[in-house]
Amino acid sequence: MTNLKTATSPLLAILVCTLGIFLLSAMDAAVKGLVVVIGAYNTLLWRSILATATAGATWAAATDRRTNPGALRLHVLRGAVVTFVALSFFFGLGRLPLAEAIALSFIAPLAALFLAAILLGERIGRTAVWASFAGMAGVIVIMLGKFSHDGYAADAMVGMAAVIVSAFLYAYNLILARQQALVAKPLEIVFIQNLVVGATLGLAAPWLGAVPAQAVWLPLAGVTALALVGHGLMSWAYARAEAQYLIPTEYSAFVWAIILGWVFFREPVSGTTLAGAALIIGGCLIASRARPKLAAPVEAAAA
Repeated sequence: MTNLKTATSPLLAILVCTLGIFLLSAMDAAVKGLVVVIGAYNTLLWRSILATATAGATWAAATDRRTNPGALRLHVLRGAVVTFVALSFFFGLGRLPLAEAIALSFIAPLAALFLAAILLGERIGRTAVWASFAGMAGVIVIMLGKFSHDGYAADAMVGMAAVIVSAFLYAYNLILARQQALVAKPLEIVFIQNLVVGATLGLAAPWLGAVPAQAVWLPLAGVTALALVGHGLMSWAYARAEAQYLIPTEYSAFVWAIILGWVFFREPVSGTTLAGAALIIGGCLIASRARPKLAAPVEAAAA
């Protein structure tokens, strides 16, 4: 019998992956609006609670709910890392244009190359080194473009720092994800990851938590649905086509960010942002030829 995963057309997988990335980009735009209203902490807290309930109900209905006891440590560790990945990214997203935040987040795959060498013993090739130089040059170009504007807000610098911190944390998350995928199933990972994120954030709820206004619940539900469906489509695509074909679609998120940022927030895109993004994306594409499975967008960790 033909395996359905291998029988799927690569073009179909590419289209499905691109649709998933669009949905995640739309989620980022919606999150940006929510952060302005209720803050990064409460946006992530309530999204995690809604995602846990949804994924938990699906997991409970599954016929096979066996959990590998040895995976629990990885679940907890990755969930804690993802908490700070998403929190710092959402914090920065509320202070930067959408396109800039997405562009800066793409340094994560480059950072993951060096973490893979340190934690997994992988050898760093010359190609990866040059790719990293290109990525870092892109970050510098974007930062210099910001500094060159008169009246540049110091708050935006804090936002840039938060996104860069998020990207480096996500690089570590990529390493954990590779280890986690060997001992747990995707539905289990999504459920427990969101549960850990919600529990971690819940520790500060007595001081930072607030019940959103009634008008905010629908956008929160929409953000949760976009995240779950977007990641579900990407998982479907990556199970049916080689990563080398799907990696270029990851960077369509920058195009979506430009469009959504302009449509919903009237955010202009500077030439330095475009140039910096081109360098970062070029570096990621070069690096992906050597380590294709490590190239993925930051927001994949925040499901």
